[in-house]
Amino acid sequence: MDAQSIIAALDAEIEALRQARAILSNSDRPSSKVRGRNAAKPQRPTKRVLSPEARKRIADAQRKRWAAARKPKQAATNGAPAKSAKKAAATQKGQAATKSSLSKSPAKKAAPRKAAPVKPEPAKTESLTS
Repeated sequence: MDAQSIIAALDAEIEALRQARAILSNSDRPSSKVRGRNAAKPQRPTKRVLSPEARKRIADAQRKRWAAARKPKQAATNGAPAKSAKKAAATQKGQAATKSSLSKSPAKKAAPRKAAPVKPEPAKTESLTS
């Protein structure tokens, strides 16, 4: 073995020891000389996957929540149906009155616009030069 190969082996061993020391000391950043394939790559968090049973339980619970939220609204509308019927009848009468008043008075058509008068161009005179 020549001197260069021994130095390269020692450098590799020193680098491995630095990495081991960084791991043991719970250091957030590895040694500054760590590069290339040996560098620690940040890992993406894994995607959480729900089982079909879990999805069904969540969906059922959400449907139950929506049913509970709709229940007070339905009770309020069912409690006073006469008022809404009166309101609907008044609305229909108003619409009918509006339609009849529109049909009695035909809309006036706008008068066509007149074309703008054309101005005659002034006659050109030749300038006299002496």
